[in-house]
Amino acid sequence: MSYIGKKIPAILLLAASPVFAQFTDVINSNRPGESMSAFSVGKTVIQAELGVTYNSMNHDVLKYDIDGLDTELVLRYGALLEQLEFIGELTYSNEQVDNATGDFNRRGFRQGYIGAKYLVYDPHKKHFDDKPDLRSWKANHRFRWRDVIPAVGVYVGANIKMSDKFPPLTQDQKVSGKAMIITQNQLGRYVFVTNFYMDRFGSNFETMGYVLTLTYGVNDRWSAFIENQAIQSDFYGDLIFRGGAAYLLAENMQIDASIGAGVKSTPSVLNAGIGFSWRFDANYEDVIIRLPGEEKADGKKDKKKKKKRKDEVTPEEPAKP
Repeated sequence: MSYIGKKIPAILLLAASPVFAQFTDVINSNRPGESMSAFSVGKTVIQAELGVTYNSMNHDVLKYDIDGLDTELVLRYGALLEQLEFIGELTYSNEQVDNATGDFNRRGFRQGYIGAKYLVYDPHKKHFDDKPDLRSWKANHRFRWRDVIPAVGVYVGANIKMSDKFPPLTQDQKVSGKAMIITQNQLGRYVFVTNFYMDRFGSNFETMGYVLTLTYGVNDRWSAFIENQAIQSDFYGDLIFRGGAAYLLAENMQIDASIGAGVKSTPSVLNAGIGFSWRFDANYEDVIIRLPGEEKADGKKDKKKKKKRKDEVTPEEPAKP
């Protein structure tokens, strides 16, 4: 999920400084929630997000119980543009099923996703010249109306069926589409992310839904989140609520834990998971936008130098009488 485990004060300073990029000082993981942040990991940055989730599903009418573990791996790579990120996802499931026909086990790679995300609009980009007030915490954390305007991203990808063992995928086509609109607001120590998505479009089991995630930065190590996800299709629909926390082990490493449950009993859904995120950023170079007249690293200025006055003295010449 978006901005889990970040140092919130560091982000606030970055958002108000001339250094303007997707990259943050500490890892930006989408875990442990199900939402996707609007921002990319940064050009040349590679990030891996691994999770193991216990799932329990019980249906009161159809009389079946399913218990199992899902292992999820997400690989994210920033390439070509600072705002662009390529994403690959893979899920392996191991389930024990108890229904009217008996007990059996099913396991295998359940599904995969490949796609790309692009940051379309960032409201802070127009205000990169806002400098932080180093003497006033209150001034740096005041409410600003432009914070209500969200960053906006889009995701387009493909859903790839990996196995015929897991319904409803048993009757679904091999490849189908997925698209998503993403918004993200930074509101002080809070980050609010929304995902509105359509999955498996073009197939027999088109699914629409949303994910709303609110994250709170407790301190520079801990963050907590709550989340609501709606799922609606001809095969299945539910409202799922989740909560959890993440801990920053180091600037490029994070661990997390979460728990969630649905509101229905046909079927009832319960899941709990743990995860680990790691970032490799050795090849990353900062993207810098300078203010007009701001000095470069070599001491030169972006704008033309003013003409020297007749009475101006340089170190190489004596003053004229």
